[in-house]
Amino acid sequence: MSAAKWIGGILGFITTGTALGALAGAALGALFDYAVDGVSNDETGHGARQAGGSENYRRGERNGFLFSLLALASYIIRADGKVMHSEMEYVRTFLRMNFGDNAVEQGNDILLRLFDEQKRMNATNPYAFRDIIRQSCMQIAANMSYAQRLQLLNFLVMIAQADGKITSEEISALKEVAAYMRMQDGEVDSMLNMQGDDLESAYKVLGVSPQATDDEVRKAYRKLVQKNHPDKVASLGEDIRLASEKKLKEINKAKDRIYKARGI
Repeated sequence: MSAAKWIGGILGFITTGTALGALAGAALGALFDYAVDGVSNDETGHGARQAGGSENYRRGERNGFLFSLLALASYIIRADGKVMHSEMEYVRTFLRMNFGDNAVEQGNDILLRLFDEQKRMNATNPYAFRDIIRQSCMQIAANMSYAQRLQLLNFLVMIAQADGKITSEEISALKEVAAYMRMQDGEVDSMLNMQGDDLESAYKVLGVSPQATDDEVRKAYRKLVQKNHPDKVASLGEDIRLASEKKLKEINKAKDRIYKARGI
C-alpha cells in the first residue's frame, strides 16, 4: 500500500495547523500537505465532505480513524520507555488482517516515524509529545462519535496487552488518553478485564460492584451494549464493525457469568 492510500479521499478533521495534522506531516511528509491542499482547493471534495454521503468521505473517515489509532499507539507503546516486539507485531497483524499485506510495511513505517518524532520533540521538552497527544485526543473527541472512540480505545488496550502483560505505565497512559478523549471513568478498566474468565473480572467489565442489585446489573449491561453496538462503527468499515462485534461478545460473556452466579 502506498502512502497515498493512507490519506486518499478526504481526511476530514486531520488538517494542517492541528495536532494530528502535525503528526501526519511528520509521518507522511510533503505528501500529507499536498493532499490537504488538494482537498481545501477542491470545491467538489468540500461539498462531499459536507454532505457526508460520498465514498471519498467514508474513506477519509476510515483513514482518519486509522491514523488516529497509529498516532495514539505510538504513545501507548512507548509509555513504559521501551518498544516491545510483541506490541509491534500485534499492530502488524492488525494491519495485515484488516488492510492486507501491503499495509503492514507502510503502517510500520508510520509508527517508526512517529517514534522518531516523539524522541525529537522530547529531546528539548520531556512533555512535548505528551502535550501533542493531549491536543490530538481533544481533536478526536470533537470529531469522532463516542462509539468510535470506544473502539479506538479498545484497539489501544489490545495493543498494550499484546505481550501478555501490561505495565502500570501503560495503564496510566491508556487512562490518560481516555480522559483526554472525554470518555467516562472506568472504560479502560472495563476493557482490561474483557479477557478474564472469573466473576470478579465480569463485574469490572460491566462497571458494577458485586454488591449491586440485580436491577443495577441489568441496567449497566443494557447501557454497555448500547454504547458498544457494532452498527455505531459500521461506517468505518466491515472489519472494524466485526472487531466491535467481537468486543460485544466478550461483554455478553461477562454478563452471562454474573447472571448465572445470581440465578437471573
